[in-house]
Amino acid sequence: VLPSPEEPVPSVTVTEIRQYLRAQGIPFHDGYSCLHTPSLFTDRRENQPLPASVVPYTLFIDKTTGSFLCTATLAEGTWQDFQATVELRHRGIPPASSEEPEEGMRQVREDARCIWDRALPLWELLDEDETKKTKAVFGISLVTKATLKRFGVRYLRTAKSLVFPWFSPRDATLKGLKLVRVEKKGNTIAYTEETLPRFDSYHNLFGLPLIGRGDTELVLTGWELDALAIHQATGVASLALPRGATCLPPALLPYLEQFKRITLWLGEDLRSWEAAKLFARKLSLKRCSLVRPGDLQPRPLEALNQGLNLTKILRAALPASHKSIVSFRQLREEVFGELVNSEQVAGIKWVRFPELNKLLKGHRRGELTVFTGPTGSGKTTFISEYALDLCMQGVCTLWGSFEINNIRLAKIMLTQFAGQRLEDQLELYDEWADRFEDLPLYFMTFHGQQNIKTVIDTMQHAVYMYDITHVVIDNLQFMMGHEHLSVDR
Repeated sequence: VLPSPEEPVPSVTVTEIRQYLRAQGIPFHDGYSCLHTPSLFTDRRENQPLPASVVPYTLFIDKTTGSFLCTATLAEGTWQDFQATVELRHRGIPPASSEEPEEGMRQVREDARCIWDRALPLWELLDEDETKKTKAVFGISLVTKATLKRFGVRYLRTAKSLVFPWFSPRDATLKGLKLVRVEKKGNTIAYTEETLPRFDSYHNLFGLPLIGRGDTELVLTGWELDALAIHQATGVASLALPRGATCLPPALLPYLEQFKRITLWLGEDLRSWEAAKLFARKLSLKRCSLVRPGDLQPRPLEALNQGLNLTKILRAALPASHKSIVSFRQLREEVFGELVNSEQVAGIKWVRFPELNKLLKGHRRGELTVFTGPTGSGKTTFISEYALDLCMQGVCTLWGSFEINNIRLAKIMLTQFAGQRLEDQLELYDEWADRFEDLPLYFMTFHGQQNIKTVIDTMQHAVYMYDITHVVIDNLQFMMGHEHLSVDR
């Protein structure tokens, strides 16, 4: 039966998942963030049973959401899909093999393949001089030819971009690419990134095909060039997240299950430190350590360029799981970090509202801001621009618009994003819509009065799936309805 489109996805607890697997006689291991079971999708011939001890556990079930991924066949789906597959097996119907990618994805792969074929391996440019200049522009003069070769980094002359491949972990085919370009703005250097496929379906752990089965230690970085620097300087396995410190998609967790120890070294600012703490919870605190940003602990590429000892920095990483009681001695470095980075501690500044920065200093996680005003005074118009400003700086935002529908809200935000009336220039719509689509922005589908528990469950789900750090409720009165006005809300 198809779920009603209005209903939220039914939630499942890890206890229910375990009970179901036991009841169905499916063996499983308890992992860090997933349960591991033998795959239902690999077509082992029934007449060649493997001994139980040899059956590879290639199917991973997320303990928080129940979604599964089989790393052998790349079949994936919800907990309801998993149960349906088990039922079909009982009836002797083999599960559908993971089908060919749909037309859109096939086109993306062909585009990626064309770019990849046009790009030159970075160590094979025309002459030594061009190679030196290109490496200097990207700040990777100290990254060796062997490292670039190992990770397969290429250079696309026409776009002046480095090209990082995304190979399928199953059969090493090219699934997509990331292009990184350098732009000079005055004295500062800014890197701009573009991915094929688009960001929301770009789930590449850069460096994954190089991981050996026996690797148990990993450094997780926020950037491909940092992964190169770490591997070159320390020899430790390193991977880069697809969107840096913005989010860790749960779809990637199965690939991180084999590691007993994960060190998160995401960047050099407080935002990447906050993100590392958040990701460590997803990955299981007991196996994670964090590299605290600081003057002597910049991001890995910068550390390599400054001649710092990266192995020493990794050894000094802090365990993510703090004990329940601490002394000031343990907090001392953190307090110093807050004093040194007082601007960053104050939060993410608004670009469009300098006056607001004077009042609120910036957007900080874990704080509640209430905006009030009479009907028609412009609350929604202001809040949509206020949220858009943060969203454009990479703050993952969830909107709950209970008063106006999502289509109207998105139209307002798109107009604010483009800074012009698009109804007069419809030919520009697709260009702006494409750019708007890449923002880490999500909308709840509720409208009018709602049950508070349902709304909170939806928020929690969004925080886990998309690493939301900013939630907007517009507005409280519409969400609560009018009969609750006497209750202490």
